[in-house]
Amino acid sequence: MTAQKSVLQLSVHKERIRKRVWATVSKFSGVTSIAMDDKTGKMTLVGEIDVPRIVKKLRKICNAELVTVEVVKPPEKKPEPEKLTPTKPTEIVAFPVTQFNNPYQYHYSSANSYYQPYENYRVVEEPNTCVIM
Repeated sequence: MTAQKSVLQLSVHKERIRKRVWATVSKFSGVTSIAMDDKTGKMTLVGEIDVPRIVKKLRKICNAELVTVEVVKPPEKKPEPEKLTPTKPTEIVAFPVTQFNNPYQYHYSSANSYYQPYENYRVVEEPNTCVIM
């Protein structure tokens, strides 16, 4: 299916119905953009859509008529000239040796256990701040 631009004439007089129309149309797959002119009551839909299905669904909410359907051509892309970049010599990056170099080796993690090991605890002694005069 190719992208289509469809214009529908709707008779929407209340805000509640207009919101319901927007919600219904936006649920359809393939809808790229939705635009509605409140003065004329025309809704423009763009995308790879099945227009008769949408009109059938909208007729349950309000009076809907199909005005036009056009095939939208995708914008042509201009070929960009290839830019020649100077090649840099490849650099060898040495990774630091850590305990996690071997992914298949067992690594103890204290973050996953309920009780923390004693190495992580620190005892801080505060100096006596009481002064008797």
